[in-house]
Amino acid sequence: MLTLDKVFNAATVLKNIISPTPLVKAANVAADCDLFLKPENLQRTGSFKVRGSGYKIATLSAEEKARGVIACSAGNHAQGVALAASKCGIPSLITLPDSAPISKVEATKSYGAEVLLVNGVYDDAYAKAVELQKEMGYTLIHPYDDEDVIAGQGTIGLEIASELDDVDAIVVPIGGGGLISGIAYAVKNINPKIKIYGVQAAGAPSMYNSVKSGKIETLRSVSTIADGIAVKHPGDNTFEIIKKYVDDIALVSEDEIASAILTLIEKQKMIAEGAGAAATAAVMFGKFPLVGKKVVSVVSGGNIDVTILSRVIQRGLMKTGRLSSLLIELIDKPGQLKDVSRIIAEKGGNVTSVHHERGETESVNGCFLRISMETRNYDHIKEIITALKDEGFKIVSEKTI
Repeated sequence: MLTLDKVFNAATVLKNIISPTPLVKAANVAADCDLFLKPENLQRTGSFKVRGSGYKIATLSAEEKARGVIACSAGNHAQGVALAASKCGIPSLITLPDSAPISKVEATKSYGAEVLLVNGVYDDAYAKAVELQKEMGYTLIHPYDDEDVIAGQGTIGLEIASELDDVDAIVVPIGGGGLISGIAYAVKNINPKIKIYGVQAAGAPSMYNSVKSGKIETLRSVSTIADGIAVKHPGDNTFEIIKKYVDDIALVSEDEIASAILTLIEKQKMIAEGAGAAATAAVMFGKFPLVGKKVVSVVSGGNIDVTILSRVIQRGLMKTGRLSSLLIELIDKPGQLKDVSRIIAEKGGNVTSVHHERGETESVNGCFLRISMETRNYDHIKEIITALKDEGFKIVSEKTI
Protein backbone atom coordinates (compact mmCIF):
# COMPACT_ATOMS: atom_id res chain seq x y z
CA MET A 1 0.00 0.00 0.00
CA LEU A 2 1.33 3.45 -0.93
CA THR A 3 2.07 5.58 2.13
CA LEU A 4 4.12 8.69 2.84
CA ASP A 5 6.35 6.55 5.08
CA LYS A 6 7.09 4.35 2.09
CA VAL A 7 8.16 7.39 0.06
CA PHE A 8 10.46 8.51 2.87
CA ASN A 9 11.84 4.97 3.11
CA ALA A 10 12.49 5.04 -0.63
CA ALA A 11 14.48 8.25 -0.19
CA THR A 12 16.70 6.47 2.35
CA VAL A 13 17.15 3.34 0.23
CA LEU A 14 17.97 5.33 -2.91
CA LYS A 15 20.75 7.44 -1.38
CA ASN A 16 23.41 5.07 -2.72
CA ILE A 17 21.70 4.54 -6.08
CA ILE A 18 20.64 7.92 -7.45
CA SER A 19 22.50 11.14 -8.13
CA PRO A 20 21.48 14.44 -6.47
CA THR A 21 19.65 16.80 -8.83
CA PRO A 22 19.43 20.24 -7.17
CA LEU A 23 16.93 22.70 -8.61
CA VAL A 24 18.20 25.01 -11.35
CA LYS A 25 16.91 28.57 -11.62
CA ALA A 26 15.65 29.21 -15.17
CA ALA A 27 15.42 32.98 -15.47
CA ASN A 28 15.04 33.28 -19.25
CA VAL A 29 12.72 30.38 -20.09
CA ALA A 30 9.28 31.63 -19.02
CA ALA A 31 8.72 35.36 -18.59
CA ASP A 32 5.54 35.29 -16.49
CA CYS A 33 6.61 33.08 -13.58
CA ASP A 34 9.55 32.30 -11.33
CA LEU A 35 10.69 29.02 -12.90
CA PHE A 36 12.99 26.35 -11.52
CA LEU A 37 13.99 23.11 -13.26
CA LYS A 38 14.30 19.72 -11.56
CA PRO A 39 17.04 18.22 -13.81
CA GLU A 40 16.40 14.46 -13.63
CA ASN A 41 18.11 14.28 -17.02
CA LEU A 42 21.34 14.49 -15.00
CA GLN A 43 20.78 11.12 -13.32
CA ARG A 44 23.38 8.49 -14.18
CA THR A 45 20.92 6.73 -16.49
CA GLY A 46 19.72 10.04 -17.93
CA SER A 47 16.24 9.97 -16.39
CA PHE A 48 14.19 9.74 -13.19
CA LYS A 49 13.30 6.10 -13.87
CA VAL A 50 16.22 4.77 -11.82
CA ARG A 51 14.39 5.96 -8.69
CA GLY A 52 11.31 3.77 -9.07
CA SER A 53 13.10 0.73 -10.46
CA GLY A 54 15.90 1.05 -7.91
CA TYR A 55 13.50 1.07 -4.97
CA LYS A 56 11.36 -1.74 -6.35
CA ILE A 57 14.32 -4.05 -6.90
CA ALA A 58 15.72 -3.22 -3.45
CA THR A 59 12.45 -4.45 -1.88
CA LEU A 60 12.46 -7.85 -3.65
CA SER A 61 12.87 -11.03 -1.64
CA ALA A 62 15.96 -13.20 -2.00
CA GLU A 63 13.89 -15.72 -3.97
CA GLU A 64 12.62 -13.07 -6.39
CA LYS A 65 16.13 -11.74 -6.91
CA ALA A 66 17.38 -15.25 -7.63
CA ARG A 67 14.81 -15.71 -10.41
CA GLY A 68 15.87 -12.46 -12.07
CA VAL A 69 13.76 -9.56 -13.27
CA ILE A 70 12.09 -8.59 -16.50
CA ALA A 71 10.85 -5.19 -17.59
CA CYS A 72 9.44 -3.43 -20.60
CA SER A 73 10.28 0.09 -21.58
CA ALA A 74 10.63 2.72 -24.28
CA GLY A 75 14.17 3.06 -22.98
CA ASN A 76 14.52 5.01 -19.73
CA HIS A 77 12.89 2.49 -17.38
CA ALA A 78 14.99 -0.17 -19.09
CA GLN A 79 18.19 1.59 -18.09
CA GLY A 80 17.00 2.06 -14.52
CA VAL A 81 16.13 -1.61 -14.14
CA ALA A 82 19.37 -2.72 -15.78
CA LEU A 83 21.48 -0.56 -13.47
CA ALA A 84 19.59 -1.48 -10.29
CA ALA A 85 19.68 -5.20 -11.15
CA SER A 86 23.40 -5.05 -11.86
CA LYS A 87 24.02 -3.37 -8.49
CA CYS A 88 22.18 -6.26 -6.82
CA GLY A 89 24.02 -8.86 -8.91
CA ILE A 90 20.88 -10.30 -10.48
CA PRO A 91 20.10 -10.95 -14.18
CA SER A 92 17.69 -8.71 -16.07
CA LEU A 93 15.85 -9.06 -19.39
CA ILE A 94 14.38 -5.94 -20.99
CA THR A 95 11.81 -5.89 -23.77
CA LEU A 96 11.82 -2.68 -25.79
CA PRO A 97 9.74 -1.49 -28.75
CA ASP A 98 11.82 -1.70 -31.92
CA SER A 99 11.21 2.03 -32.41
CA ALA A 100 13.27 2.86 -29.31
CA PRO A 101 16.28 5.09 -30.07
CA ILE A 102 19.47 3.14 -30.68
CA SER A 103 21.18 5.18 -27.97
CA LYS A 104 18.71 3.90 -25.38
CA VAL A 105 19.04 0.31 -26.56
CA GLU A 106 22.82 0.39 -26.37
CA ALA A 107 22.78 2.17 -23.01
CA THR A 108 20.50 -0.53 -21.59
CA LYS A 109 22.90 -3.22 -22.72
CA SER A 110 25.82 -1.30 -21.23
CA TYR A 111 24.25 -1.54 -17.75
CA GLY A 112 24.28 -5.33 -18.00
CA ALA A 113 20.80 -6.24 -19.23
CA GLU A 114 19.80 -8.64 -21.99
CA VAL A 115 17.62 -6.78 -24.53
CA LEU A 116 14.77 -8.14 -26.64
CA LEU A 117 13.33 -5.80 -29.30
CA VAL A 118 9.59 -6.17 -29.96
CA ASN A 119 7.73 -4.93 -33.02
CA GLY A 120 5.39 -2.03 -32.17
CA VAL A 121 5.20 0.50 -29.32
CA TYR A 122 5.49 0.31 -25.54
CA ASP A 123 2.24 -1.63 -25.06
CA ASP A 124 3.42 -4.35 -27.44
CA ALA A 125 6.70 -4.66 -25.53
CA TYR A 126 4.73 -4.89 -22.29
CA ALA A 127 2.58 -7.74 -23.59
CA LYS A 128 5.73 -9.65 -24.53
CA ALA A 129 7.26 -9.04 -21.10
CA VAL A 130 4.14 -10.42 -19.38
CA GLU A 131 4.24 -13.48 -21.63
CA LEU A 132 7.91 -14.18 -20.83
CA GLN A 133 7.40 -13.47 -17.13
CA LYS A 134 4.75 -16.18 -16.90
CA GLU A 135 6.80 -18.58 -18.99
CA MET A 136 10.17 -18.10 -17.27
CA GLY A 137 9.23 -17.06 -13.72
CA TYR A 138 10.92 -13.66 -13.77
CA THR A 139 9.78 -10.86 -11.44
CA LEU A 140 8.15 -8.16 -13.54
CA ILE A 141 9.25 -4.61 -12.76
CA HIS A 142 6.43 -2.44 -14.05
CA PRO A 143 7.53 1.00 -15.29
CA TYR A 144 4.74 2.94 -13.62
CA ASP A 145 1.73 1.01 -12.27
CA ASP A 146 3.38 -0.38 -9.13
CA GLU A 147 3.22 1.18 -5.65
CA ASP A 148 6.92 0.66 -4.90
CA VAL A 149 7.87 2.20 -8.25
CA ILE A 150 5.49 5.11 -7.58
CA ALA A 151 7.01 5.57 -4.12
CA GLY A 152 10.48 5.74 -5.65
CA GLN A 153 9.37 8.43 -8.09
CA GLY A 154 7.75 10.28 -5.20
CA THR A 155 11.19 11.03 -3.76
CA ILE A 156 11.42 13.79 -6.37
CA GLY A 157 8.47 15.48 -4.68
CA LEU A 158 10.16 15.23 -1.28
CA GLU A 159 13.31 16.84 -2.67
CA ILE A 160 11.42 19.71 -4.32
CA ALA A 161 9.37 20.44 -1.19
CA SER A 162 12.51 20.36 0.95
CA GLU A 163 14.60 22.58 -1.31
CA LEU A 164 11.87 25.07 -2.25
CA ASP A 165 9.40 25.12 0.60
CA ASP A 166 7.43 28.05 -0.85
CA VAL A 167 6.84 26.47 -4.26
CA ASP A 168 3.39 27.22 -5.70
CA ALA A 169 3.18 24.63 -8.47
CA ILE A 170 5.01 21.61 -9.87
CA VAL A 171 4.58 20.70 -13.55
CA VAL A 172 5.23 17.08 -14.49
CA PRO A 173 5.16 15.07 -17.74
CA ILE A 174 2.78 12.09 -17.90
CA GLY A 175 3.15 8.83 -19.79
CA GLY A 176 1.72 5.95 -17.78
CA GLY A 177 1.50 8.24 -14.77
CA GLY A 178 4.04 6.82 -12.30
CA LEU A 179 6.14 9.97 -12.02
CA ILE A 180 3.31 12.41 -11.42
CA SER A 181 1.51 9.95 -9.12
CA GLY A 182 4.54 9.69 -6.84
CA ILE A 183 5.22 13.42 -6.83
CA ALA A 184 1.56 14.36 -6.36
CA TYR A 185 1.00 11.84 -3.56
CA ALA A 186 4.10 12.94 -1.64
CA VAL A 187 3.66 16.68 -2.13
CA LYS A 188 -0.08 16.85 -1.49
CA ASN A 189 0.35 14.90 1.75
CA ILE A 190 2.99 17.39 2.86
CA ASN A 191 1.34 20.58 1.61
CA PRO A 192 -2.05 20.26 -0.14
CA LYS A 193 -1.87 23.91 -1.27
CA ILE A 194 0.86 23.16 -3.82
CA LYS A 195 -0.62 22.73 -7.28
CA ILE A 196 0.37 19.67 -9.30
CA TYR A 197 -0.09 19.94 -13.06
CA GLY A 198 0.39 17.14 -15.57
CA VAL A 199 1.42 17.37 -19.22
CA GLN A 200 0.95 14.92 -22.08
CA ALA A 201 1.93 15.07 -25.73
CA ALA A 202 -1.07 15.82 -27.96
CA GLY A 203 -0.13 12.75 -29.99
CA ALA A 204 -0.40 10.44 -26.96
CA PRO A 205 -3.15 11.79 -24.67
CA SER A 206 -4.12 8.55 -22.90
CA MET A 207 -4.23 9.84 -19.32
CA TYR A 208 -5.65 13.20 -20.42
CA ASN A 209 -8.54 11.48 -22.20
CA SER A 210 -9.08 9.07 -19.33
CA VAL A 211 -9.28 11.75 -16.65
CA LYS A 212 -11.55 13.93 -18.77
CA SER A 213 -13.94 11.03 -19.46
CA GLY A 214 -13.78 9.61 -15.94
CA LYS A 215 -12.70 6.14 -17.07
CA ILE A 216 -9.52 4.57 -18.42
CA GLU A 217 -9.31 4.82 -22.18
CA THR A 218 -6.89 3.08 -24.52
CA LEU A 219 -5.56 4.87 -27.57
CA ARG A 220 -5.45 3.04 -30.90
CA SER A 221 -2.10 4.59 -31.71
CA VAL A 222 0.38 7.17 -30.49
CA SER A 223 2.62 9.52 -32.45
CA THR A 224 5.01 11.95 -30.81
CA ILE A 225 8.68 12.90 -30.56
CA ALA A 226 8.22 12.46 -26.80
CA ASP A 227 8.71 8.69 -27.00
CA GLY A 228 9.22 8.43 -23.23
CA ILE A 229 5.55 9.33 -22.62
CA ALA A 230 4.04 7.63 -25.68
CA VAL A 231 1.75 5.25 -23.78
CA LYS A 232 -1.53 3.95 -25.20
CA HIS A 233 -3.02 2.64 -21.94
CA PRO A 234 -2.49 4.47 -18.61
CA GLY A 235 -2.02 2.65 -15.33
CA ASP A 236 -4.95 1.59 -13.16
CA ASN A 237 -3.28 2.67 -9.90
CA THR A 238 -1.87 5.85 -11.39
CA PHE A 239 -5.25 6.79 -12.84
CA GLU A 240 -6.83 6.71 -9.38
CA ILE A 241 -3.98 8.67 -7.78
CA ILE A 242 -4.01 11.30 -10.52
CA LYS A 243 -7.78 11.76 -10.25
CA LYS A 244 -7.38 12.42 -6.52
CA TYR A 245 -4.21 14.48 -6.31
CA VAL A 246 -3.48 16.17 -9.67
CA ASP A 247 -5.08 19.58 -10.21
CA ASP A 248 -5.15 19.65 -14.01
CA ILE A 249 -3.68 18.06 -17.15
CA ALA A 250 -2.86 19.83 -20.42
CA LEU A 251 -1.59 18.80 -23.84
CA VAL A 252 1.41 20.19 -25.72
CA SER A 253 2.00 19.97 -29.47
CA GLU A 254 5.06 18.62 -31.23
CA ASP A 255 6.12 22.16 -32.15
CA GLU A 256 5.79 23.28 -28.53
CA ILE A 257 7.89 20.34 -27.32
CA ALA A 258 10.54 21.09 -29.94
CA SER A 259 10.58 24.74 -28.90
CA ALA A 260 11.12 23.73 -25.28
CA ILE A 261 14.00 21.43 -26.22
CA LEU A 262 15.61 24.28 -28.16
CA THR A 263 15.04 26.77 -25.34
CA LEU A 264 16.57 24.46 -22.74
CA ILE A 265 19.63 24.01 -24.95
CA GLU A 266 20.06 27.70 -25.68
CA LYS A 267 19.06 29.25 -22.36
CA GLN A 268 20.07 26.58 -19.85
CA LYS A 269 22.70 24.56 -21.75
CA MET A 270 20.59 21.53 -20.86
CA ILE A 271 19.73 18.57 -23.09
CA ALA A 272 16.21 17.19 -22.65
CA GLU A 273 14.45 14.49 -24.61
CA GLY A 274 10.91 15.10 -25.84
CA ALA A 275 9.25 13.72 -22.70
CA GLY A 276 11.72 15.62 -20.54
CA ALA A 277 10.87 18.93 -22.20
CA ALA A 278 7.08 18.48 -22.15
CA ALA A 279 6.54 20.10 -18.74
CA THR A 280 8.71 23.08 -19.66
CA ALA A 281 6.77 23.43 -22.93
CA ALA A 282 3.53 23.67 -20.95
CA VAL A 283 5.00 26.45 -18.80
CA MET A 284 6.41 28.32 -21.81
CA PHE A 285 3.12 28.27 -23.72
CA GLY A 286 0.80 29.16 -20.87
CA LYS A 287 -1.09 25.90 -20.40
CA PHE A 288 -1.70 26.57 -16.69
CA PRO A 289 -2.41 29.68 -14.52
CA LEU A 290 1.18 30.28 -13.39
CA VAL A 291 1.60 34.05 -13.74
CA GLY A 292 3.57 35.40 -10.79
CA LYS A 293 3.94 31.92 -9.27
CA LYS A 294 7.01 30.04 -8.09
CA VAL A 295 7.05 26.98 -10.35
CA VAL A 296 9.12 23.82 -10.71
CA SER A 297 9.21 22.04 -14.07
CA VAL A 298 10.42 18.44 -13.93
CA VAL A 299 12.91 17.73 -16.73
CA SER A 300 12.33 13.99 -16.53
CA GLY A 301 15.00 12.75 -18.96
CA GLY A 302 17.72 13.69 -21.39
CA ASN A 303 18.15 10.54 -23.47
CA ILE A 304 17.35 12.09 -26.83
CA ASP A 305 18.57 10.29 -29.93
CA VAL A 306 21.32 12.48 -31.39
CA THR A 307 20.29 11.47 -34.90
CA ILE A 308 16.99 13.32 -34.53
CA LEU A 309 18.25 16.19 -32.38
CA SER A 310 19.03 18.39 -35.40
CA ARG A 311 15.51 17.84 -36.76
CA VAL A 312 13.99 18.72 -33.40
CA ILE A 313 16.09 21.89 -33.21
CA GLN A 314 14.98 22.82 -36.75
CA ARG A 315 11.37 22.37 -35.74
CA GLY A 316 11.91 24.47 -32.63
CA LEU A 317 13.43 27.24 -34.72
CA MET A 318 10.41 27.18 -37.02
CA LYS A 319 7.94 27.34 -34.13
CA THR A 320 9.60 30.40 -32.61
CA GLY A 321 9.99 32.37 -35.85
CA ARG A 322 13.74 31.85 -36.03
CA LEU A 323 13.59 30.45 -39.57
CA SER A 324 11.32 31.87 -42.22
CA SER A 325 10.72 31.97 -45.97
CA LEU A 326 9.37 34.72 -48.22
CA LEU A 327 8.13 34.43 -51.79
CA ILE A 328 8.57 37.83 -53.48
CA GLU A 329 7.34 38.86 -56.92
CA LEU A 330 9.91 40.93 -58.81
CA ILE A 331 10.44 42.61 -62.14
CA ASP A 332 13.20 40.58 -63.80
CA LYS A 333 15.87 43.25 -64.07
CA PRO A 334 19.35 43.85 -62.62
CA GLY A 335 19.61 45.05 -59.00
CA GLN A 336 16.41 43.53 -57.62
CA LEU A 337 18.13 40.80 -55.60
CA LYS A 338 20.67 43.34 -54.32
CA ASP A 339 17.92 45.60 -53.01
CA VAL A 340 16.05 42.74 -51.33
CA SER A 341 19.24 41.53 -49.67
CA ARG A 342 20.09 45.06 -48.54
CA ILE A 343 16.72 45.57 -46.88
CA ILE A 344 16.89 42.24 -45.05
CA ALA A 345 20.46 42.95 -43.90
CA GLU A 346 19.56 46.44 -42.68
CA LYS A 347 16.80 44.93 -40.56
CA GLY A 348 19.16 42.33 -39.07
CA GLY A 349 17.97 39.26 -40.97
CA ASN A 350 20.40 36.67 -42.31
CA VAL A 351 19.72 35.22 -45.78
CA THR A 352 20.49 31.49 -45.86
CA SER A 353 19.28 30.59 -49.35
CA VAL A 354 17.96 32.24 -52.51
CA HIS A 355 15.96 30.59 -55.28
CA HIS A 356 14.94 32.32 -58.51
CA GLU A 357 11.68 30.96 -59.97
CA ARG A 358 9.91 31.60 -63.27
CA GLY A 359 6.13 31.56 -63.20
CA GLU A 360 2.96 33.39 -64.10
CA THR A 361 3.14 36.89 -62.64
CA GLU A 362 1.14 40.07 -63.19
CA SER A 363 3.96 41.43 -65.33
CA VAL A 364 5.28 39.77 -68.49
CA ASN A 365 8.77 40.54 -67.18
CA GLY A 366 7.99 39.23 -63.71
CA CYS A 367 9.65 36.44 -61.72
CA PHE A 368 9.58 35.00 -58.22
CA LEU A 369 12.33 35.13 -55.64
CA ARG A 370 12.20 32.70 -52.72
CA ILE A 371 14.30 33.87 -49.78
CA SER A 372 15.04 31.73 -46.73
CA MET A 373 16.40 33.60 -43.75
CA GLU A 374 17.25 33.45 -40.07
CA THR A 375 15.26 35.84 -37.91
CA ARG A 376 14.85 36.62 -34.22
CA ASN A 377 11.12 35.99 -33.85
CA TYR A 378 7.76 36.60 -35.55
CA ASP A 379 7.89 40.34 -34.84
CA HIS A 380 11.23 40.50 -36.63
CA ILE A 381 9.73 38.74 -39.66
CA LYS A 382 6.90 41.29 -39.77
CA GLU A 383 9.42 44.13 -39.54
CA ILE A 384 11.34 42.80 -42.56
CA ILE A 385 8.14 42.29 -44.58
CA THR A 386 6.99 45.84 -43.82
CA ALA A 387 10.34 47.24 -44.94
CA LEU A 388 10.19 45.27 -48.20
CA LYS A 389 6.65 46.47 -48.91
CA ASP A 390 7.62 50.05 -48.13
CA GLU A 391 10.16 49.90 -50.94
CA GLY A 392 7.63 48.53 -53.40
CA PHE A 393 8.23 44.78 -53.28
CA LYS A 394 5.23 42.48 -53.50
CA ILE A 395 5.15 39.65 -50.91
CA VAL A 396 3.29 36.70 -52.42
CA SER A 397 3.54 34.46 -49.39
CA GLU A 398 5.29 34.19 -46.05
CA LYS A 399 5.80 31.16 -43.84
CA THR A 400 8.05 29.55 -41.34
CA ILE A 401 10.18 27.01 -43.19
